[in-house]
Amino acid sequence: MSSNFAYQNIRDFEFIVQEWLPTEQIFSYPQFADYYSKDDIKSVLAPILKMCKEVIEPTNEEGDLNPVKLENGKVTLPASFGPLFKQLQAEGWGTSNIDESEDAMVLPHILHTMVWEMFCAANPTFGPYIILTSGAAGLIQSFGSEEVKTMFLPKMMDGTWTGTMCLTEATAGSDVGDILSKAYPTDDPRIFKIKGSKIFITGGDNDFTDNIVHLYLARVEGARPGTSGISLFVVPKYWVNQDGSFEDNDVITTGVEHKLGQHGSCTAALAMGENNNCRGWLLGKNPLENEGVGEGMGQMFQMMNMARMETGHSALACLANAYYNARDYAKERIQGRLLTNPKAGRTAIINHEDIKRTLLMGKAHVEAMRAMMYKTYFAFDVRHHDPDPEKRARANELIEITTPLCKAFPSDEAWWLIGEAIQVYGGYGYCEEYPVAQIARDVKIYSIWEGTNFIQSMDLVGRKWGLKKGAAFAAFMQEMRDFYEAHKNHPDFAKEFANLGEALKAYGDIQKAMAGYFAAKKFSMMPLYARRILTATSQLYSGRLLLEQALLANDKARSVGPEHYDYNFYAGKVAAARYYLMNVVPQVETVAKIVKDGDDSAIAIPVEAFDY
Repeated sequence: MSSNFAYQNIRDFEFIVQEWLPTEQIFSYPQFADYYSKDDIKSVLAPILKMCKEVIEPTNEEGDLNPVKLENGKVTLPASFGPLFKQLQAEGWGTSNIDESEDAMVLPHILHTMVWEMFCAANPTFGPYIILTSGAAGLIQSFGSEEVKTMFLPKMMDGTWTGTMCLTEATAGSDVGDILSKAYPTDDPRIFKIKGSKIFITGGDNDFTDNIVHLYLARVEGARPGTSGISLFVVPKYWVNQDGSFEDNDVITTGVEHKLGQHGSCTAALAMGENNNCRGWLLGKNPLENEGVGEGMGQMFQMMNMARMETGHSALACLANAYYNARDYAKERIQGRLLTNPKAGRTAIINHEDIKRTLLMGKAHVEAMRAMMYKTYFAFDVRHHDPDPEKRARANELIEITTPLCKAFPSDEAWWLIGEAIQVYGGYGYCEEYPVAQIARDVKIYSIWEGTNFIQSMDLVGRKWGLKKGAAFAAFMQEMRDFYEAHKNHPDFAKEFANLGEALKAYGDIQKAMAGYFAAKKFSMMPLYARRILTATSQLYSGRLLLEQALLANDKARSVGPEHYDYNFYAGKVAAARYYLMNVVPQVETVAKIVKDGDDSAIAIPVEAFDY
């Protein structure tokens, strides 16, 4: 069996919610106070762990072995996906968790995303069908008229219909402003005729729901060029009449992509209006009544920003599952003798030095990414529910700054780290009968989805550095400096804090160097170095968070003692933080040196030189 959900417990999730983050703040909000407390995490997550192993994991292998097919205009998905979709929706793990009504019994965001980390690890291909439906429903919830909400939301909330986001076109990928899709007014000012095509639409078609609601970007004829003239439309696969009946809406699936991985996910090419009979509901203002300005990109970014978090989190889930699988294999695989004690006989490979290093590298990265991810998800709950506007504003600033980090860093690093998990298996890791081969194929898309990681890095350096005239990012950096100053003399972590301090200084040097290039009008240095700067930013910030966890875990380990059942968990947290601060965070200094040196050979090389 090639698929394997290898999460064994929820202990790290318990540590994050019950010991590290001040989640009592979240559980005190009126939305949650009558339903949950921080002590309920086991009762929520333990059954999910069991469900993932028994219910979701089997659908993963089926999805890989039975890819999406398009025959005679009809899409066929793996047979288990439809029943699983309906089960998760019926049991409350689907779209209903975005219900914003005051009496809705929904999970705090931080807890809901822990559920979805395990869901994604068990079957990364399946998640987008629900995640994208939630995002599309959220846009309608935020920007739709009452009529549109009444027409679409109930069916999307209960999983009767799915949803998508439709941005990419054959001639306009990352540069959305160049889209060719058009919208034309009709006699009804709320409804427009839609004509165009989209590609790479995840969940663009399926065979298990009655309708698919596409959130579709198009330019109203006569609106401004570029992104400012784009509007957002609700374009259902089947038009919904006032009485709830369907009629054809001229939405055609013209193809499905044959991908490296994610075989069970329908990545579709769609044609709208081939017969001039595709209609969509406009969300927001009519650009023809708004000086040609459309509101589509701003609206879509609500969905995209959440999707960016979910994309990075999915990469983390795949990485964690690969690491856990490699760990379990290393415990069982007997091969070789220890260099330090060859007479002891053959040993499990987890005892070999390089395997232990490789596994600790994986563990440290998983816990670093998780710390960064859930710190941000905690901020989502504060931003949405806290009564104090100042706390909400600070939470929003953290979300703004860390979203590109949370999307790009896990999805960049997971690719090579899963390669290291394959290495633990030796030759078996390269075989499809073992799970990490599929995980490697499935994970690669995340660095490309929802804006390539280059786009995330340009967002960081070009926008987030300057947020609120630079004050927001300055506060983000100052908090790390304050943490360093408060703990730099800690007797148990002197070297680790010294490395954090050097990395903070080096990051300041990166910012000064970039400012110098801008002053000298060397603007191309920003796109040249942006991705490495994003990586350095993520390593710095996640290192700071891991050290905070290590201080707590170190005290807990000392308190419970080596004989306690929890001692090894805390000792592992400390070891992971030490490894990360001693082996990963120093890379920030390397990036600083590269940026300061200002090598521009990648800019200077003639394009023709790549021919040789």
